[in-house]
Amino acid sequence: MRRSTIIFLAALAFLTVLVTVLAGTGLISTSFVKTLGMTLCLCLAAVAMDVVWGYTGILSLGHMAFFALGGYLIGMWLMYARTEAIVVQALSGQTLPPTPEEIRAGIGGQLFGVVGSTDIPWIWGFAHALPLQLALVVLVPGLLAAVFGWLAFRSRVTGVYLSILTQAMTLALALYLFQNDSGLRGNNGLSGLQNLPGVSAPQSVTALWLFWASAAALAAGYLLAAYVVGGTFGSVIRAIRDDEQRVRFLGYPVEGFKLFVFTLTAVIAAIAGALYYPQAGIVNPAEMMPIASIYLAVWVAIGGRGRLYGAVLGAAAVSLLSSWFTGGRAPSIPLGFYTIDWVDWWQVLLGLTFVLVTLLAPKGIGGLFDRWPK
Repeated sequence: MRRSTIIFLAALAFLTVLVTVLAGTGLISTSFVKTLGMTLCLCLAAVAMDVVWGYTGILSLGHMAFFALGGYLIGMWLMYARTEAIVVQALSGQTLPPTPEEIRAGIGGQLFGVVGSTDIPWIWGFAHALPLQLALVVLVPGLLAAVFGWLAFRSRVTGVYLSILTQAMTLALALYLFQNDSGLRGNNGLSGLQNLPGVSAPQSVTALWLFWASAAALAAGYLLAAYVVGGTFGSVIRAIRDDEQRVRFLGYPVEGFKLFVFTLTAVIAAIAGALYYPQAGIVNPAEMMPIASIYLAVWVAIGGRGRLYGAVLGAAAVSLLSSWFTGGRAPSIPLGFYTIDWVDWWQVLLGLTFVLVTLLAPKGIGGLFDRWPK
């Protein structure tokens, strides 16, 4: 195991213990624990992006679609199970016990009344069973990525054309989900995801559970990514990034390597999303818009692509700074003739940072650690 991997896992373990102790003593709020948990999920998505872009050279502008898709799939179970409990409770006062059809009609009315329907769409067929829905969190984004990747790589689509293609896929998926008849409540999305069905523990406790789960997922994802980019496989995908034609002439199945990395990282992003949205509380089609995937690429670029710890540093730094600037906690700067309000100017600052890092420090934040003796 590389030294950087050991240091990262030790730092993550220390952070997990520190947050647990501080939250237990009330020194940090439940909302901040959720913010940290969501940041860890974004770091996991950034690790996936670094593997597919930084190591393999595929600039995917669609990985946040897989991230949001993971959130939708786990959100379906969260909403269904919570609504089912409410409906059963409401019907319990009747003389006769409610039939399964009455319960299902009640659930349909509660879930889809906002889009003018009472029928439960077929895509919710497994929403009543957590194990099946967890399996779909892996299978659906993985299958989508495999089919899309197979079509794109088989056609030898590369470079900027592949980036545009992934962006088009993301936009098409988002626009479809905005429709009320998509089966996922249109632009209302899925809400109330922070309430775990059957759990009576307060939010302060469930926030810690989800934070621990996010830390464990990041550790496992980082280890898997470090294994993939190491050894012979890692050497081949880096060679594909640097000179794809030469690797193909040497006899390696370039398209197979790219398809495996694209699908694997899509699944990792989906798992990150499945942990992120129960902490955010809501997921809607706007989360799938191409701008979200562009942000993901910016985080990796700022952290330093081609370095897993760089992707984590970039995602953590930008995510926490974004929460600080857009949360109204950053002081405004009065200039006399104009006042800089960071809620409006944060994205401008982020764009300038991306440009400066690209021009002046292409290795990003992670490049600072390259000077350390290995």
